[in-house]
Amino acid sequence: MHKYGQYCPIAKAVEILGDRWTLLIVRDLLTGSHHFNELERGLPGISRGLLAERLRRLQRMGLVEKVTGRNGRQNTAYYPTAAGQELQAVINALLVWGAKNERAKPDDNDLDPLLLMWWMRGRVCSDHLPAQRVVVRFDFTGAKSQTYWLLLTPEDASICLTNPGFELDVLVTADLAAYFQIWLGRLTFTAAQAAGKVQIDTIPIYANAFPHWFAYSLAAPAVQAALPA
Repeated sequence: MHKYGQYCPIAKAVEILGDRWTLLIVRDLLTGSHHFNELERGLPGISRGLLAERLRRLQRMGLVEKVTGRNGRQNTAYYPTAAGQELQAVINALLVWGAKNERAKPDDNDLDPLLLMWWMRGRVCSDHLPAQRVVVRFDFTGAKSQTYWLLLTPEDASICLTNPGFELDVLVTADLAAYFQIWLGRLTFTAAQAAGKVQIDTIPIYANAFPHWFAYSLAAPAVQAALPA
């Protein structure tokens, strides 16, 4: 933790929150990731050791509470304390500011398709899904050419890195940068399809319903509000 040597509330807050990854950990804790493995999946690039160290420091600062279940480590969870929950206003302010001032197209190095899949898995609109299991394959092109599968039911959503062996229901072929823009609310699904950036191959009822199977990013309303009229 860097010390600024200033008796100032802003300096003291930055001493706690200004280190790399810390605010993103807080972001994910506030949006429902509470287990160590969940946090790690949502923060590709962080080492397990550094994540553990950041969580310990947030605990020492009184921002995070560690809760251990009956089965020990397997049920260990991390929750924001009352002071940690007050950081929601800070996260919201950064979100709005970033949406208004970051207008650049996504850099290829910022486009992680597996992270996108993880985010989408957490934002499935289960009440819009068919009653039976649906298998969706995503073939991403552009910045990174990779394939993933989502297995969706009203009760659960899971990511597969290899073919799960079930009959395919929906094939999505998409430019990765365009799909990130859809996820963040900068581009509509309809506009992406019209531009040839996204193609859906499935039966008509699924093709019409697919855009409504996901709620997309929590940041999308702020991003859309910041778009030029």
